[in-house]
Amino acid sequence: MSAAARPIGVGVVGTGSVSERYLRNLTASPHTAVIACADQDLKSARRRAAEFGVARACTTDQLLDDPEVEMVVNLTNPSAHAEVSLAALEAGKHVYSEKPLATNRADARRILEAAARAGLTVGCAPHTFLGAGLQTCLKLLGDGHLGEPLAAGAFMFGAGPESWHPNPAFLYQPGGGPLLDMGPYYITTLVCMFGPVRRVASMARILHAELTPHRGPRQGETFKVTTPTYVSAILEFVGGEQATLVTTFGIPRADQPHLQVYCSHATLSVPDPNTYGGPVRVRLNQDEPGWSDVILLYGHTVASHGYSGLG
Repeated sequence: MSAAARPIGVGVVGTGSVSERYLRNLTASPHTAVIACADQDLKSARRRAAEFGVARACTTDQLLDDPEVEMVVNLTNPSAHAEVSLAALEAGKHVYSEKPLATNRADARRILEAAARAGLTVGCAPHTFLGAGLQTCLKLLGDGHLGEPLAAGAFMFGAGPESWHPNPAFLYQPGGGPLLDMGPYYITTLVCMFGPVRRVASMARILHAELTPHRGPRQGETFKVTTPTYVSAILEFVGGEQATLVTTFGIPRADQPHLQVYCSHATLSVPDPNTYGGPVRVRLNQDEPGWSDVILLYGHTVASHGYSGLG
């Protein structure tokens, strides 16, 4: 590999559950060299470093002081995203953050402004829109065969992460909840399809004030819920399209589609925006009784999960 194409030095901050997928891909890529892992829990950082052959496990401050680290991959809890990203930018590092970029608009703007002042790049998950399934949908819409996109319906229903996450309580506190945790997959997809959002109207509520998981790593442990777990919204885009968005932790079984786009000639059924593959289906408005499967137009992500770090 030439000097001009040498891999960028990466430091991973936050070695919780999502870091396994990121590190698996980052250490396998010729474009990235993982220099160090950091976490408040040094034992966790050392375990991940040993698992993926990363030479150094350290504190976040030590990682930011390392001149070999050119880009920080921020995998901390949402409430810490802004603090860690701003510290990385101040240290002269590019930043790629797990979603959300921040838990409020003011902090997100501070991150972007700090990057612009320093001439640094900021990226943020989700990156699933780069997968074969959603890229096929974008191509179908862009080609115009489905007619003019008019509206969309997006629905993220689920029981919540308590059945599998080793520490689900923080996802039910401010900075968590279904909108900030899962909504970015859906909103990113809608923005890629329709462009910027002009205005939003929404309502929200907490479905249950306390939760006690009946299975999973925290089975039997009760914790309080202090952020909305049912959020419904209407988004109006600059082109006039409207989308209905509902995200919830607490309704495990529902028949709503993940995401559908209603066009003047057909309806497009979009695969789960939190995956990379299909299925992609189309139903014509006239002369077609049912859905037709669309062969994915790209093959770079043939599986549904596992491409964290693609962004």
